[in-house]
Amino acid sequence: MYKKIIVPLDGSELAECVLPHVETIAGGCGVEEVVLVRAAEPFYMPAGEYVFTDAEIKEMEDRHEAGARDYLAKIAKRVSPGGARVDTVVLTGDGKKATRVTSTVRISAADMLVDYVKSSGADLVVISSHGRSGISRWVFGSVADRLLRGACVPVMMVRAPGCETGI
Repeated sequence: MYKKIIVPLDGSELAECVLPHVETIAGGCGVEEVVLVRAAEPFYMPAGEYVFTDAEIKEMEDRHEAGARDYLAKIAKRVSPGGARVDTVVLTGDGKKATRVTSTVRISAADMLVDYVKSSGADLVVISSHGRSGISRWVFGSVADRLLRGACVPVMMVRAPGCETGI
């Protein structure tokens, strides 16, 4: 039924609570590919007294992307989804693999993920609900909610351990 599963991760243990579920689904459904995705939001500097050079900004962006790649590589070694191949993708800026943002338009992690899912050929997205409510949810937004509304494939939301009840 499912051939390709997208697993958005943000670097938190809460997000990683989906991994056992992904392994179970992949092992029992003949999944061919599991893609671990980290959406690294664009690197922006607020205007201030210090102006960064293009070289400094590039160096910071490169470090940010390298950290995301290293994180996904560690997770890929830990996960064993049956016979499925495990790939990793770092999204930055315009939703493409490891590209730089050249515009001043801020693109959210949620929008990058929705765009990637639409173009990836995925059959399923498995994501953690981080269990935020109230003002925290309003301030930080909900990537999971955005995926539920914007992705054109089924989205399985796994409730994170310790999340607030009643959400």
